[in-house]
Amino acid sequence: MSSSLLEQLIEALRCLPGVGQKSAQRMAYQLLERNREGGLRLSKALAEAVARIGHCEQCRDFSEEALCSVCASPSRERGLLCAVENPADRLAIEQATGYRGLYFVLQGRLSPLDGIGPRELGLEKLATRLADGEVKELIIATSPTVEGDATAHYLAQLARQFEVKPSRLAHGLPLGGELEYVDRGTLAHAFAVRIEVERN
Repeated sequence: MSSSLLEQLIEALRCLPGVGQKSAQRMAYQLLERNREGGLRLSKALAEAVARIGHCEQCRDFSEEALCSVCASPSRERGLLCAVENPADRLAIEQATGYRGLYFVLQGRLSPLDGIGPRELGLEKLATRLADGEVKELIIATSPTVEGDATAHYLAQLARQFEVKPSRLAHGLPLGGELEYVDRGTLAHAFAVRIEVERN
């Protein structure tokens, strides 16, 4: 027996991360009861995005063009390449820092148990970019997780093969945080990679 349109809508909304049965139900009822116009806009925008947004040929970020605006910009520093796990990480770095280099978006991290290896992360393409001699430093901005650390280690080895300097984002204590509230892993890492206090 086929499910009703309402059931199909609720099930479709559940494909979003963190959306369970109850949340999907609330969203569906909200769209149908109070915001059908918004639902139509959402439907149109989603259909167009799925049809027209692909990946940048150079960095693998989302893009409507062959090259995204960052890769196409002549003002970016081509000797710096920052490897990030996903487009949200790239956006966070763009908004929070003054970084003016280029990016490589892995679209994930190494996770053999999930079937994600070097091929799925586009590392052949990254190797080609590192081999051409333009990149001088590979900034590795992966998450401080087991998979993120494994990915960072792999990327550092890859960079060294092409005589590119690998560096990794520092991990440690948050600004304004109090030691007693910091988790043990973060505190242990910050303690292990402490830096010398310079004289004034």
